Amino acid sequence: MENDSRSTGEVESRPANEDEERLVEALRGGDEAALVKLVRLHGSTMLRVARLYVSSDAVAEEVVQETWLAVLTGIDRFEGRSSFRWWLFRILANRARTRAMAEGRTVPFAALTDRELAAAEHSVEADRFRGAGERFAHHWTSSPERWAELPEERLLSHETVAVVERAAAALPPAQRAVITLRDIVGWDADEVCDQLGITAANQRVLLHRARAKVRRALARHLAPSC
Repeated sequence: MENDSRSTGEVESRPANEDEERLVEALRGGDEAALVKLVRLHGSTMLRVARLYVSSDAVAEEVVQETWLAVLTGIDRFEGRSSFRWWLFRILANRARTRAMAEGRTVPFAALTDRELAAAEHSVEADRFRGAGERFAHHWTSSPERWAELPEERLLSHETVAVVERAAAALPPAQRAVITLRDIVGWDADEVCDQLGITAANQRVLLHRARAKVRRALARHLAPSC
């Protein structure tokens, strides 16, 4: 495999933890059990991230397989200045971008971000507020939902989770990417900005818009039936 500095670049500010160090050292020594543990730990998240770039689940699976092959052949070049996870996902992102270019999906997230932010959006629908000529103008027509009062089993049901996932999948690409990495994968803001190549301010706006849309879908789902 070629020595691609983009694929193996490390972030100085993200040190490896002790568990990662032990697994990486075992992997360097050819320990297959270490590889199995790493695949179980990161595999599902890798598929989610790869799917942000490529056109199908099948292609995303191929990108993940190519990434693990790159890790196995390039593990000696991992110097530990960053976390293994971050190094791994940088390789994954570069592989996914390469595949996306081959598919003709070449618009970078930064360009998608600019396009989406150029369109004005309301976090809450205008009809949720009283009109200018009404008493208590611009106040809520009804109080926002208090989901904490709902039964936990309803909030965590498969049906409710499916509503959230469908709403996220229907978002514009940049918003979908940000909310997937922040709220589903669980990355922090700095990781998302670095992964997608966007600014912190744009990341905050995209996340706010995405969460507002998902919340609206969830509100419709959880609204009391008449």
